[in-house]
Amino acid sequence: MHNTLQTQFSFWETQTYFNNIDLTVIGSGIVGLNAAIHFKKKHPKAKVVVLERGILPNGASTKNAGFACFGSVTELQADLEKNNERDVWQTVEMRIKGLELLRKTIGDKYLHFQQLGGYELFSSKQLFEKACESIGDFNKKIKGLTKTNTTYQVSNKHISRFGFKGIEGIILNQKEGQIDTGNMMQHLLQYAISLGIIVLNNISVSKINDLENKVILNTNIGSISSTHVIVATNGFAKQLLKLKDVKPARAQVLVTKPLKNLTLKGTFHYDEGYYYFRNVGNRVLFGGGRNLDFETETTDEFTLNRKIHQQLDKLLKNMILPHTVFEIEQRWCGIMGVGSEKKPIIKKLTPNVVCAVRMGGMGVAIGSLVGKMAIDELIKG
Repeated sequence: MHNTLQTQFSFWETQTYFNNIDLTVIGSGIVGLNAAIHFKKKHPKAKVVVLERGILPNGASTKNAGFACFGSVTELQADLEKNNERDVWQTVEMRIKGLELLRKTIGDKYLHFQQLGGYELFSSKQLFEKACESIGDFNKKIKGLTKTNTTYQVSNKHISRFGFKGIEGIILNQKEGQIDTGNMMQHLLQYAISLGIIVLNNISVSKINDLENKVILNTNIGSISSTHVIVATNGFAKQLLKLKDVKPARAQVLVTKPLKNLTLKGTFHYDEGYYYFRNVGNRVLFGGGRNLDFETETTDEFTLNRKIHQQLDKLLKNMILPHTVFEIEQRWCGIMGVGSEKKPIIKKLTPNVVCAVRMGGMGVAIGSLVGKMAIDELIKG
């Protein structure tokens, strides 16, 4: 084995963690861990190692809003205007099946999954009426997947029920829900380890060299050899791979301190999904606003955007919680992977290297399935 690991490792450490690796997965997020899990299930005796450069997954897997969603009406309308209809609905199908796989893999109990519904809010009556025109057609398109005739439905009664201000209409997606992001990743990690998968943190990969009989990874601890490699770094993919149509997209998020008598329950989208909020118990989590400053937010740097957070605060005060005094408990950001299409890139780059990136902001929904598909792509042929 080609091995130039730094000398701080003992013989035992080298043999246990770095020798005779069958599969190395770069990235310990939703996609990466699922890829490792599916490979290990197919090859129980294989040595599978996951490398993560952060203490926790470095992108959005532990920083997302915890939405179990697959597409609001206006988001799908916008996607259909820009992309091939078949591709759009195939991606929706992947999201729905991905959520089913996530729930099956971890279990609703450990996900803290609650199907409280997904609501799309409209401040414009004209846009609301335009969205309503698509409800019937969209329901027919996904009836076979959601097993109901009324996935999308008008639900204006919730405007007063939730206490919103300045909202002209609401469309409910009754099949959407919410999860606990931290619990999801903790149990996914525990499951991977229980299968014998090795997860190593604080290891960054700078170069991948496929020699056909093995792949050499240049890392901050030296060179590591592996038979196969999966790259699951999503929005950070360009740091390692020559991919044209994937770029980082930063998302800004905040959460309030606990609120008394919070009636808001469910997941909510506003402005074609660029804004999103939900209850986390008796707190409100609110994120988005990337469309206010696309250029600045096309970055892989973890910094807060003052302009966007000011708008989040304003919408929270004037539209979402107009009758409630609240305080912000925490603010953060995550890095997604986006491109000209919302379809993920699952591609064999060299004989032994496959990438599974560009989740399009739907990593929770699609990540489990993408991880599985990456393994299918690796071993086919």
